[in-house]
Amino acid sequence: MSDHPSPAQSRRQFLLTASAAGGSLILSSSLPFARALAASTPPAINLGQIATLTGSAAEFGPYYRDAVQLAVNQINKAATEVFGGPIIAKHVTVDTATLPTVGVQAARQMVDTQHVPVIIGGWSSGVTVAVATSVSIPAGILQISNGATSPLITVLPADAKADLLFRTTASDALQGIVAAQLVNGEIYPNYKFKRVATLYINNPYGQGLSNSFTKAFEHRGGKVLAQVPHPEEVQPTYKSELAQALKDKPDLLLCVSYPAHTSAFLKESRDIFNYTSWQFVDGNASVDIIKDVGAQYLDGKYGTAPGEDTSTPAYKSFSQQFKTDFKYDSFPPFTASAYDAALLAGLATARVIAAGQTDASKITGAMLRDQLRKISASTQQTLDGGDQTRITEMLKAIKGGTDFHYNGASGPCIFDQFGDVITPVNIWKFDGNKIDTVELRAASTIPKE
Repeated sequence: MSDHPSPAQSRRQFLLTASAAGGSLILSSSLPFARALAASTPPAINLGQIATLTGSAAEFGPYYRDAVQLAVNQINKAATEVFGGPIIAKHVTVDTATLPTVGVQAARQMVDTQHVPVIIGGWSSGVTVAVATSVSIPAGILQISNGATSPLITVLPADAKADLLFRTTASDALQGIVAAQLVNGEIYPNYKFKRVATLYINNPYGQGLSNSFTKAFEHRGGKVLAQVPHPEEVQPTYKSELAQALKDKPDLLLCVSYPAHTSAFLKESRDIFNYTSWQFVDGNASVDIIKDVGAQYLDGKYGTAPGEDTSTPAYKSFSQQFKTDFKYDSFPPFTASAYDAALLAGLATARVIAAGQTDASKITGAMLRDQLRKISASTQQTLDGGDQTRITEMLKAIKGGTDFHYNGASGPCIFDQFGDVITPVNIWKFDGNKIDTVELRAASTIPKE
């Protein structure tokens, strides 16, 4: 867990220390100043995050943590100018180990000790659903996922009335269709397969995306020979699953999994079954897989992923600032959506404060949820994220009572009644030691089935 104390906390600690050291005279003379300081500084919430810092997706977690930290930095800098102080006291990040049981334990401890009204994450749909069902929804806490794409999240029974589970990336109902279009030769005529099997991680993400692809591909006349699940925990071998998936000699194996699992079963697919006809999805868009399996076996192979339009001002500003501040050369899918989730949480907090709330302990998940809806629904003006000057402009508008719509680094961030957004879907491929986006499929161009 990493805590980032705010300047306001440091000032309060200084006053307490000085008063204790100086005796009753100093304490008495400090009281008017302390009251004035308290009156002039806004309430500051703790912002929670669940991240894949270890486990099968450990490669991705630091990027998502740092993207949230960038949003926190920008919100607090703007709030200090506009409201007189930061409005996020701590950014508290806990590790899920990319497993639901660990994620639930970590999230529960964070909620109990840090009293966060909002949680950013997770990346894994399995972890997101488990945390929402067992921790955040029962506690009345808003969760904004940056990468959980399972269609189950749209209709999660536990959230039907609570309306406390949102996400800044699209459902795999869209990605499954684009993956089917790709396999069916609709995107690249020379890339076409008719008989396919899927090997998927047995959680809401893997099952949802495998089913979405299968429905869309068979709608196009293709044949899915087998949908084979594998355990959520990394296994020493996947020979039995591969034997089942490959027994009818499919033209292509669609791999729907996470990096550590994927590395293991690709090597066995290659070495034991002499099979390397693979297609991928967002969960295996990983440079670690390239290192583990070898670029020569992956070069030119395609994948799909919920994406973002990299030509927008918000994306360009975010990308430049993120790389500069955290010394990255590139970043994986769902990094921009992690930034947007945190920025939206900060904007919602600012709206609650502008409406008159002065006690951070009284800021609830439902309050923040209601403000998210208003940010999403506004049609008066659009302001792009990513840039410090524009973030400050947003908080000035909030303080002045002017509505705007936040246009995020990952997309428009327009939430429907289920807390979902619609984003483009990218087609990517392995290219040597890196991963390249080769085409963006706008949401408006993706068919309904």
